[in-house]
Amino acid sequence: MKTKHLYLLLAVFGLALPYAQLIPWVMDNGLNIPLLLDQLFENRISAFFGWDVIISAVVLIIFIIVDGRKNNVRYSWWAVVGTLTVGVSFGLPLYLFLRD
Repeated sequence: MKTKHLYLLLAVFGLALPYAQLIPWVMDNGLNIPLLLDQLFENRISAFFGWDVIISAVVLIIFIIVDGRKNNVRYSWWAVVGTLTVGVSFGLPLYLFLRD
């Protein structure tokens, strides 16, 4: 399997697995952002993961913008959108796919 295809496969998993958790939660609770944030930061270990992902997403977006311009990566903005709408698990492999 070519590396590019592996990145695309990982992007699919990075989209499907997080949304498999989010969609049932939204169906039960609606798009209740205050509740989502309360549950995300409910205890120290979940806050640890929450902050880790938030900081990783900010760093990834900066990297995508800088590296995308430097290497003329077409459609790199899709990886920024993917990071903001899904997360690092989708945005990073998508950007690597686009870059490869």
